[in-house]
Amino acid sequence: MSAPASARLDVLTMGRVSVDVYPLQVGVPLEDVETFGKFLGGSATNVAVAAARHGRRSAVVTRTGDDPFGRYVHKALGELGVDDRFVTPVGGLPTPVVFCEVFPPDDFPLWFYRFPTAPDLQIRPEEIDADAVAAAGVFWVTVTGLSQEPSLSAHRAALEARGRAPLTVLDLDYRPMFWPDVETARERVQEALASVTVAVGNREECEVAVGETDPDAAAEALLARGVSLAIVKQGPRGVLARTADERVVVPPHPVEVVNGLGAGDAFGGALCHGLLAGWPLERVLRFANVAGAIVASRLECSTAMPTTAEVEELLASGARAVSTDRSTMEVAP
Repeated sequence: MSAPASARLDVLTMGRVSVDVYPLQVGVPLEDVETFGKFLGGSATNVAVAAARHGRRSAVVTRTGDDPFGRYVHKALGELGVDDRFVTPVGGLPTPVVFCEVFPPDDFPLWFYRFPTAPDLQIRPEEIDADAVAAAGVFWVTVTGLSQEPSLSAHRAALEARGRAPLTVLDLDYRPMFWPDVETARERVQEALASVTVAVGNREECEVAVGETDPDAAAEALLARGVSLAIVKQGPRGVLARTADERVVVPPHPVEVVNGLGAGDAFGGALCHGLLAGWPLERVLRFANVAGAIVASRLECSTAMPTTAEVEELLASGARAVSTDRSTMEVAP
């Protein structure tokens, strides 16, 4: 059930939604898979779900097709505790579908069916609830939403309404298939950085954003763009976070990987929870790392998001996140 319209949101995300169609047979090429599972997906949507699993009142601004999969999105959001009041249909466009292959420990190809364009790129500036955006504890946007109009203008309007309030987050989630070229992406990401206070991305995404792959250099470049907190995911080297006066590095949490997709979104939702709680930065990162590791040990994304109790239990035990798969690696989402 949706939260009351008057309720202040802890976390409001804006961006992609999809129906993820994942093979239930691990290690099998897609052309040979016979059974699939259907799950709610999309990076911004997953972050909202992940935050809700930590007891945060969350919502997502996105759009679907006016079709059965669009109805499924609303149903799944309600079941997962995410407010769907800002999810609207677009006539004539299908709800996006995403297929993947699952080859643990580190090969998870994705196929995005978002043709001729996706409904979530049809968010319009006049649809933005400026009051909700301004009031949210965390406002989280992703780079994909900057790739096309009218979504680009809608994101600009939302960030203007936000006024660079604390905990305005840009997820540097760069997907090359959504962009005409890297130069266009870099220009729009750098424009958006001037309106946010937190930036989160891996080394490759930081290279697109600020031209740096070295974690410290990338963090410094992001801080120079005006953000208060820069978080750089380093894969097997863990996660680096920098502020004007603090530098924290935490190692990855060991995990038996089933599917690495969605781990970064679990990290994002846990990051929102920790920042809202006012925890020390090191605790926030360790908590977020473990949340991501748990999802990497499971097949799906949205319905795999852990609760706070699950994360805290694993943190306290020092154990690895265990799956039924035997491929083990060090994973940082």
